[in-house]
Amino acid sequence: MLIKMTVEEFMAEVASPAPAPGGGSVSALAGAQAAALLAMYCKLTIGRAKYADVEEMMQETLAEAEDLRTMLQSAVAEDTEAFNKVMAAFKLPKETAEEKSARGQAVQSALQAAAIVPLNVCECCLRLLLLIEAVVGKGNESAASDIGVANLQAFAGLTGAAYNVLINLNSIKDGEFIKNCATRLASFRILGEESYHMTLSMLEEQLKLS
Repeated sequence: MLIKMTVEEFMAEVASPAPAPGGGSVSALAGAQAAALLAMYCKLTIGRAKYADVEEMMQETLAEAEDLRTMLQSAVAEDTEAFNKVMAAFKLPKETAEEKSARGQAVQSALQAAAIVPLNVCECCLRLLLLIEAVVGKGNESAASDIGVANLQAFAGLTGAAYNVLINLNSIKDGEFIKNCATRLASFRILGEESYHMTLSMLEEQLKLS
């Protein structure tokens, strides 16, 4: 399983000539790393008298961050598995009319599944961005740079996953499916970009030299 690899092993796998794992899995991993950093930020704040007024917020945020990390870690492998199923569908026989029809249906079904995985990653990364925005500047000051990196990684995960949704939608024929996915994706991207820039502004104000 990809997520069980060492960092070195995973990087070597991505760098190999194989088309997967690729951008989709890497985007999910970026989101998972953002969730991990957010969890760390919360844990470095919880239990400290200086931040007692945000204790409950940090506890709730930590629980959500850990849930999102679990989902995004799973998506690292799910994205590669979905891609492999698309490739397998393309390799189905197409000699007869029946085979061509079955192959076409299998390809379209696999492409839809391959679009849904990164779309879910986008949603998870948006949720992370909103959580990060809510706590930035409220937690442990010594971890300000860490929550900043979480913001960067969550936005990278959302944007990268969005590219993977779009490349799959370009090959899908079901207009209603495309419309639904595109509508959700556009909303995720607009809200995510707004949140990312809001956090970035607040963080750089906090970190600027006096």
